[in-house]
Amino acid sequence: MTSVDVRIEPAGSRPGPPQPRHGRARWHAIANAVVLGWLALTAVAAVAHGGLPAPRWLALHVFLLGAVTNAIVTWTEHFAVALLRLAEPPARWRAARLIALNAGVAAVLTGASTGPEAVGIAGAAIVVAVIGAHVGCLIVWSRGALAGRFSHVVTWYAWAGAALVTGGTLGALMLSGHVTGAGEERLIAAHVHANLLGWVGLAVLGTLFTLWPTVLRTQVADGVGRIARLSVRMAVPGLAVTVGGLLAGARWIAALGLLLYATAAALTLVPFLRTARRRPPHTAASYLLAAGTAWFVVALAADLAVVATRPPERVIEAIEEVLPAVLAGFVGQTLVGALTFLLPVVLGGGPAVLKRNGALLERAWVVRLAAVNVGLVIAALPAPGPVRTAAWCVVVAALAVFVLLAVVAVARSRNLRIPPAAGGVAVGVLATLLAVAVSATGGTQPQTRTVTAGGTQTVDVTLVGMSIVPSTIEAPAGTRLVLRVTNKDAQRHDLRLATGQQTPTLRTGQSATLTIPELTGPVDGWCTIAGHRAAGMTMRINVTGASAAPQAAQDPAAGHDPAMHSSAASNDGPLDLAAPMSAGWKPYDATLRPAPGGTEHKVEIHAVETDVEVAPGVRQRMWTFGGTVPGPVLRGKVGDVFTVTFVNDGTMGHGIDFHAGSLAPDRPMRTIEPGERLTYRFKAEHAGAWLYHCSTMPMLQHIANGMYGAVIIDPPDLPHVDREYVLVQGELYVGKPGETTQVAKMRDGRPDGWMFNGVAAQYDHAPLAARTGERVRVWVVAAGPASGTAFHIVGAQFDTVYKEGSYLLRRGDDGGSQVLDLAAAQGGFVETVFPEPGHYPFVDHDMRHAEAGAHGFFQVTD
Repeated sequence: MTSVDVRIEPAGSRPGPPQPRHGRARWHAIANAVVLGWLALTAVAAVAHGGLPAPRWLALHVFLLGAVTNAIVTWTEHFAVALLRLAEPPARWRAARLIALNAGVAAVLTGASTGPEAVGIAGAAIVVAVIGAHVGCLIVWSRGALAGRFSHVVTWYAWAGAALVTGGTLGALMLSGHVTGAGEERLIAAHVHANLLGWVGLAVLGTLFTLWPTVLRTQVADGVGRIARLSVRMAVPGLAVTVGGLLAGARWIAALGLLLYATAAALTLVPFLRTARRRPPHTAASYLLAAGTAWFVVALAADLAVVATRPPERVIEAIEEVLPAVLAGFVGQTLVGALTFLLPVVLGGGPAVLKRNGALLERAWVVRLAAVNVGLVIAALPAPGPVRTAAWCVVVAALAVFVLLAVVAVARSRNLRIPPAAGGVAVGVLATLLAVAVSATGGTQPQTRTVTAGGTQTVDVTLVGMSIVPSTIEAPAGTRLVLRVTNKDAQRHDLRLATGQQTPTLRTGQSATLTIPELTGPVDGWCTIAGHRAAGMTMRINVTGASAAPQAAQDPAAGHDPAMHSSAASNDGPLDLAAPMSAGWKPYDATLRPAPGGTEHKVEIHAVETDVEVAPGVRQRMWTFGGTVPGPVLRGKVGDVFTVTFVNDGTMGHGIDFHAGSLAPDRPMRTIEPGERLTYRFKAEHAGAWLYHCSTMPMLQHIANGMYGAVIIDPPDLPHVDREYVLVQGELYVGKPGETTQVAKMRDGRPDGWMFNGVAAQYDHAPLAARTGERVRVWVVAAGPASGTAFHIVGAQFDTVYKEGSYLLRRGDDGGSQVLDLAAAQGGFVETVFPEPGHYPFVDHDMRHAEAGAHGFFQVTD
């Protein structure tokens, strides 16, 4: 058995003077200071960007791309040089690589967060190029050096770098926006696996072969080299198959690849466990590495379960739920554990300094270790929101304390003066970060911002929750305002000012800046996305200390969202429901066809904005599913599975919500932008007449403008009938979609009419057919968005009534029924037999609704 000394003096494969120790110490002080800087920024990003309890994109990538990537590059080079017994690389090469890598990381973070996206793509290219060069050096060194017992570790590092090259390329493709919908979801899943299991996982697993026994101050067991070479030959193909399977949408291929990777990981941990049994953990570094490895095992098992049970396009949904724990538990603790042991060694200074720095980095380590792991467990439990938030605050704070301690150690190595109380300050940061984090997550932003000074002033403006914060800015006349606008909402927004300035459409997390000329009067601002202004996304800049007229003429479209166009007819009075329908008009086919065979149904639904005749002679722009109001009717049986591909062919964001399924709404009901698509999969667990509708806010406008439909799930043993019809009742608001006057009517509950299947009184003009003696079943769904229905057929009685999943009356019972009463979003059916020929009106028996369009006929013949 042999021990490994991480302090190996550089000894080249060819004779030559080694680099002095102080040069190596200086390099590590610089390189690790960069790592610590990124770690500090991670804590700031997690708090400032609402990253608790679930870190956002920025905090994740500041940590992984900034801190972890710098650490892996620095330490994989260090171990490669030591294990291959090479001379230290040239200082200029190291400096150039460090500068280029961090410039690329900064460009990625900037381009992806605030734009333009081309900057982020260029940054990704730089990062990929730097890591590619790093891998090339490792390969060249490995081939040129004398074969050593531990040279196999360098193979792990080379493949880890190849994984980042792959993951970084996938990330650049994501930034380009060329892949959308389900393909984008698979791309994200592949990107995450390549980076976490490849770049981080392979680098960590390869390092543990030698670092773990060194930290435990014991020897490397015989046979480790054989296990390392075998496991890397399994892990790399396994990861490649996993990434390829996720990209191709092949669940079982991805699962098999991940199983092979997990098997390789388990094999690498055999010497890890053997060493731990021989020499149990007993120091801060060893316990942190052990805890990080345990979280890696848990995360890998959970990931395998997710990949094996979910379609690839839904893998990222589950991964996002556990990703914070993986980063903090596995990556965070592993990095802190490694630095706790390695930093004092490479910073040098002699035995006394090494011991002093080691003691500093281990200060309160038991408390910090417990805080991280207990906090992660609590955060994973179904605890109340404030409890989980507090747990995450403890986790972030405990990890952040190490950063401050390490900064002190690095500063000491460069002979910088550190106040004696620095250690106490570091421990006290825990309480400070807790307070800041809780304040950041629980506080509210002011709705009014007052600028007291003149000159040029900068104001942060946030677009979130269908509001602009602050909604009012007060500033003295003559002030030049610079608005720093950030979209923190889940859907896209922009900000337009009456003075003419306008941001581009901003995705989540993106920002833009608007500069306003010297204020002379009030300025209005609003979001131009259809309906958002009417929903309340407005702001006003008031001038204090002077009475002034508006600074500029209001936008010509001030009364409505300027991006929207409509062909709605002018309607100053009641609808003329007796007028003829336009030439070429075709009624909505109310016939309900039997449920298709099979238990799995695949459907594609497109969001389309189109002109529709909504009443006799009245055409207007409607937001629709599939070009009709209501959208296509889906039908199945209890237990059937529906896979719906939802495609946004419109000009604004839309989503979809099927009441017939029960599932977490976060991913399938999210808003997708024009040109994007998503896959919505649900199982029909219960029978009923179910509503589906657009899930995008403001939902009132999206539903009222036509984005709704019905899903019919037959009750078990549903009897045969002669005819089946489906009627979806909705409200009609005449006007341009999103226009202020139209939205005001929606909010006040003042529809211009009511309609069955998207057109007021259409079945007066095209009656539904039936024959005497036939049993007719009519399914009814009330789409609202505000009012329900009291469905009634004049001259007929119902002998069967089914409402909201249960029978109120069955055929053969003594009683009868006259009305099916439904609140908004409820559904059911009635059955009747018409006794003789004639015209049987069907109405909503709320006569306000009936006389305003909720009216039609059954034409019954012999």
